[in-house]
Amino acid sequence: MIIVMKPQASKEAVQRVLATIEENHLEAHVSDGTVVTIIGVVGDKSVLMEKNIELYDGVDKIVEVTESYKLANKKFHPDASVVKVGNTTIGGDELVIMSGPCAVETEEQVMQTALAIKKSGAQILRGGAYKPRTSPYSFQGLETEGLKLMKQAKDETGLSIVCEVTSLNAIESAVKYVDMLQIGARNMQNFYLLKEAGKTGLPVLLKRGLSATIDEWLNAAEYIMAEGNPNVVLCERGIRTFETATRNTLDISAVPVIKAKSHLPIIVDPSHATGVRKYVQPLAQAAIACGADGLMIETHPNPETALSDGPQSLTFEQFDNLCNDLRPFAKLMNKHF
Repeated sequence: MIIVMKPQASKEAVQRVLATIEENHLEAHVSDGTVVTIIGVVGDKSVLMEKNIELYDGVDKIVEVTESYKLANKKFHPDASVVKVGNTTIGGDELVIMSGPCAVETEEQVMQTALAIKKSGAQILRGGAYKPRTSPYSFQGLETEGLKLMKQAKDETGLSIVCEVTSLNAIESAVKYVDMLQIGARNMQNFYLLKEAGKTGLPVLLKRGLSATIDEWLNAAEYIMAEGNPNVVLCERGIRTFETATRNTLDISAVPVIKAKSHLPIIVDPSHATGVRKYVQPLAQAAIACGADGLMIETHPNPETALSDGPQSLTFEQFDNLCNDLRPFAKLMNKHF
């Protein structure tokens, strides 16, 4: 349920509504818009209808919410959310570029990458210290040592850092080093992990599951937000279809659909979506044109020797060219980086 207050509703009127909600052991979420105040109610709302809350002074109307996700719903929070990650923000007029290797390998690799992507305009360094791989024999990541290497790169360059976490132990280690936690596609519906990530209070980058619907994706975000953490950024990274020409099929329509359904920022990862570096640039351009708030692009000093996902990683020169080519697209969408 959403309670929409009248444009000129007094603070006292708003407080009376909030007091009634709390007295009946319901949860209230207030969104102070530029024109009206909206109060989202979570719990058994029937008691409020019995009290005729729609007749309270200052109440304009009651709107029922049919979607199972509430906190991530645009009806609850009509203004777009802006999530602060270290020294940058996602969801405003800045186009945020996250870049780095799929897997953290060495100190030299991470430092070279951080310096190169910052020079090209990226604001956030991404790198995998914990790697959930399809095969148990593939490189699984350096874990805590990888986190320490990323923190060194952050201290040297000032870039914010994001890293995927795969377990409670990984979260407990990562919170000491990173600015943002990432929940990967394979863990999108690992509800225990979502709750634990939400409890940290750190911003969370939530990737779409391999076969997840948009509503399932938003409900996964709800798990994080229900722990009192509103700092969620969604990431479209392609879904599994019958097509084999690319690693996954990038659902570019997910960007405007999310913008219509939710207030949460959304970025696009064309690297994992395609698995082929030559497709990264056109899909990055399409993502910006659709209204994405940012991009996640994989880069590596030498993709041919990468321990993970070399074929989709850009060289530093290719990444720099990409950033230069993207700036006019960003400008057309009233964004900059």
